[in-house]
Amino acid sequence: MSGRPEFSHLSPEDAARMVDVGSKPVTSRRAVAEAWVSVGAEVAAQLRDRGAVAKGNVLETARLAGIAAAKRTDELIPLCHPVPIDLIDLTVALEDDRVHLVAVAAAEAKTGVEMEAMTAVAVAALTVYDMVKSVARDVAIGPVRLLEKSGGRSGHYKRAEEASDADR
Repeated sequence: MSGRPEFSHLSPEDAARMVDVGSKPVTSRRAVAEAWVSVGAEVAAQLRDRGAVAKGNVLETARLAGIAAAKRTDELIPLCHPVPIDLIDLTVALEDDRVHLVAVAAAEAKTGVEMEAMTAVAVAALTVYDMVKSVARDVAIGPVRLLEKSGGRSGHYKRAEEASDADR
């Protein structure tokens, strides 16, 4: 392929395809992902003081939305395999004027659960946005990223520590 990287979701003809995991062994899989939502001082004050905005409890609603979304990842991302999820744990915390979302996904499966963890935090972040947009229009989401994954042939991955706005 002339120096191009091999993408597992592409056929030799460059057509999108689902990866065949039929011969892979079932192993314990785990993934951790995070997302940040900058909500601004006014929304953060409301969340600290009341825990809610007009639409309701923002952090708990986001947590439940993320868990529900993770369970439906294969319906949302076209080439994802359905994975028998054993655990989706989503924590949501207000840190200064930002909401920090961290999801842990686990399964005994033939394929990983990083997409489930990423979907959980992404949908939870969108839920925060939806619930606070009437109070603040300048809400921003990001980064959304995989922090760690383990299990399977590729072994353990952990994101290298990096100085960024998300780490302030």
